[in-house]
Amino acid sequence: MSVRQPVHCVVRVALDLPLRRLFDYRCADDQQLSSADVGYRVRVPIGQRQRIGIIVAVGVASDLADAELRPVLEVLRDQHPLPDAWFRLTRFCASYYQAPLGQVMLATLPGRLRALAASRTLVRRRPVHDRAPAPPPTLTTGQQMALDTVIADGAGFHAYLLHGVTGSGKTEVYLRLIERALTAGRQALVLVPEINLTPQLEARVAERFPDAGLVSLHSDLAEAARSRNWQAACSGTARIVLGTRLAVFTPLPELGLIIVDEEHDSSFKQQDGVRYSARDLAVFRARDGDVPIVLGSATPSLESWANAAGNDGRGRYRLLSLQQRAVEGARLPLVRIIDTRVEKTQDGLSGPLLLAIEQRLGRGEQSLVFLNRRGYAPAMSCPACGWVSGCRRCAANLVLHLADRCLCCHHCGYQTRLPRQCPSCGNQDLRALGRGTQRLEMILAERFPQARLLRVDRDSAGSRKQWAELLRRIHEGEADILVGTQMLAKGHDFPNLTLVGAVAPDAALFAADWRAPERLFAQLMQVAGRAGRAERSGEVLLQTEFPDHPLYQALRRHDYPGFAAAQLSERRQAGFPPYAYQAMLRAEAPRMADAIAFLAAARDCAAATAPAELSFYDAVPMRLSRRASMERGQLLVESPSRRVLQTFLTDWVTQIEALRVPSRLRWHLEVDPLDL
Repeated sequence: MSVRQPVHCVVRVALDLPLRRLFDYRCADDQQLSSADVGYRVRVPIGQRQRIGIIVAVGVASDLADAELRPVLEVLRDQHPLPDAWFRLTRFCASYYQAPLGQVMLATLPGRLRALAASRTLVRRRPVHDRAPAPPPTLTTGQQMALDTVIADGAGFHAYLLHGVTGSGKTEVYLRLIERALTAGRQALVLVPEINLTPQLEARVAERFPDAGLVSLHSDLAEAARSRNWQAACSGTARIVLGTRLAVFTPLPELGLIIVDEEHDSSFKQQDGVRYSARDLAVFRARDGDVPIVLGSATPSLESWANAAGNDGRGRYRLLSLQQRAVEGARLPLVRIIDTRVEKTQDGLSGPLLLAIEQRLGRGEQSLVFLNRRGYAPAMSCPACGWVSGCRRCAANLVLHLADRCLCCHHCGYQTRLPRQCPSCGNQDLRALGRGTQRLEMILAERFPQARLLRVDRDSAGSRKQWAELLRRIHEGEADILVGTQMLAKGHDFPNLTLVGAVAPDAALFAADWRAPERLFAQLMQVAGRAGRAERSGEVLLQTEFPDHPLYQALRRHDYPGFAAAQLSERRQAGFPPYAYQAMLRAEAPRMADAIAFLAAARDCAAATAPAELSFYDAVPMRLSRRASMERGQLLVESPSRRVLQTFLTDWVTQIEALRVPSRLRWHLEVDPLDL
């Protein structure tokens, strides 16, 4: 079709639709639009509805005749236009993660800015406080060396991996770098993996910089507050932005620093919709904006470790190390491994662990018993006929929640009442299989009736208010024994906590996912780091049937570099990331045969044109093969070259979209998948 020059001014608009195209509209007669209007929101008709879109170009030539172009209904100039840097970031995200550009762009905006009218939310002025900022502590030698390195490198893009043992004072390094950015008249963006880590860090930043206009951005905020904070950042009123993964897209006109705390955490990867990595987008944004970025962790991701200078020869990141704890006199906890083949457990707890808890109770110190499995038990069973409480909608067991007298699926949310008898044979002697945090709490309460127990998991801390109350009780000494999941494993400083006991960690050692050892090591090292962070010495007890396993031995030595080197060597030999680049095509349908057939067709349509450097794996059911009554399959694509993979994926997505699929089949493509 020949291109027609428009009679009216033509505006190109991005809309939140699952289509890989933009949409052309004509300006109304009373609208005087120019290139200066790029980045404003508009209200436009689409089908029988109206939607909010974003102007990406003005005065373009359209393939549509002028009479076919529908008019822009309203231009919303109540906010600052989205800047060029935001357009570059969202375009890169859409391109790299193979997502529709409109969906990426609109998903980054607060909900109120996607509504059908101009936002009336007011931008608050930067607060002014009378109190003086909190005085900074004296830096350790390691902290000072890290800061000196960053300062010596000067302005511009530099990527740093700040590897610091737990309690080494990474946050203080962040605060000094933020101070440097503010002094230079720039803004700072700080990303954290989870909402639960926000209040503590937010409090420290606010205490140090009471007049800096700190705002937070995360999904737990009310829409009005989120919109207000976003606008404050976009206008430059807010100088420090603290947020979870979506905050990486926040427009910051004077950005001067990006910090990604706990950079290894999988929560930085979006698992639905546009499946992006906020950590990796933050690195792109820093490079594009020519500003420094600091990735911090006690257990860096192996991808980041491989990128660090002095390791594996890549040198894309500069490695900064903090090897000592920041509090004077504080030492890394002693890690003891309990061989449960010798020290038999009773109700999952060994004699040495029970004795250690009793000693802490006698000294008025706190203990944490770590079990990363919530609920009372992972399943119920019938010893007479072998029935197990399976979910009727998922390929998973229903978890026993005794306090609520129900069985619950942690994947689809299905719940049912606790059965009085076996639904298969009628036997009334049903038993709990395994242990969760609820059961462990009851066992410890029976063993230590005088102790004050506090369970911390998604059931007890379902809201931010509940979580804040639990933290208050811990800090104010209202609990003697904590029973918790990974919610307590990172980012928290409990001065009176001197003992950590890890129960049943072995299952992850031999999981099918080759990333499982990395996750287990990070999880255990992080939770171990909660012990002995002040003057009192800490101790960690790991119960295992495999005491000689290299992972546990590395934990005993606090040897992350040794563990990482061994893991990277194995991955290089196996051709796994970071020495290969992957994409996963997933499909779900009411019948597994339909999902697998679709994946096979997707593979076949690309087989003839796929480059030699590309490898296809077989289409197979996912590990959780059924979820919410949908059968799920996957197809892995891999290449040693990121460029080759990306070029292929761009063409492949177009071919997949042309396939005929059953009406209820859904599919998505994930680049750099974390869960295999």
